[in-house]
Amino acid sequence: MKTDRRSAFLVDQARRYNSIDFIASDPISIPHRYDRKEDVEISGLCTALISWGRRDLIIRSAMEWMQRMDHRPYEFVMQASESELASLQTFVHRTFKDSDPLDLLRSLRELYGSAGGMEAAFAVRDGEEDSSSAIVRFRNELLKQAHQKRFEKHLADPSSGSAAKRLHMFLRWMVRKDDVGVDLGIWTSIPMSKLMIPLDVHSGRVAREMGILKRKANDHQAVVEITRFSRSIFPEDPALMDYAFFGMGVDPESGSST
Repeated sequence: MKTDRRSAFLVDQARRYNSIDFIASDPISIPHRYDRKEDVEISGLCTALISWGRRDLIIRSAMEWMQRMDHRPYEFVMQASESELASLQTFVHRTFKDSDPLDLLRSLRELYGSAGGMEAAFAVRDGEEDSSSAIVRFRNELLKQAHQKRFEKHLADPSSGSAAKRLHMFLRWMVRKDDVGVDLGIWTSIPMSKLMIPLDVHSGRVAREMGILKRKANDHQAVVEITRFSRSIFPEDPALMDYAFFGMGVDPESGSST
């Protein structure tokens, strides 16, 4: 496929999948249930951190988690007693279990109580080319609180080479804003142009099949490579291309092998 034809095809695919119909069957449907900013943030982060595996099972698990917090995640984070927090030890989604939800919510309580909240912790600083450093700072902020070692594996670290797919996806949810309304776009401290592609096995496969991604590993360098390409098409909104890669990766009728 010639470069100009390939780019036009990807633009069409991005616009095809960036549709309001996308919401119902995707984990982003969970934060869409809430109106209060902090509820959107917390429900979104909780959902993003357990977003691996089948999407229907992710949604089911995330709904269970929100139900356990009485669908008031911010109030639960800030006011839950130790016994109420401890009750979450029976929550399980794959390897996210035991002390993991407790460590996350205790860290978020401190974040909201004394560190200016979640958006402030993720803010991109002047001179930073993308949101990777913001993810590293957020991770470090959460891990300041006492936690079990096992919790650290759920907070990917781009500075150690991780693709950090789930946290880049979370940032897309919080930052991207357009007239379609799939992404929530409630944060203004991170420019959309700084977002990066949430690279996973599906989007990586599609990008390699199309000759866009040369790197074999789905790591941070691959995220940089695929995002650089995406910025060449959508300079102010590179994360829009995530819809094309993701959609073609999960939809056999997309024509991605063209």
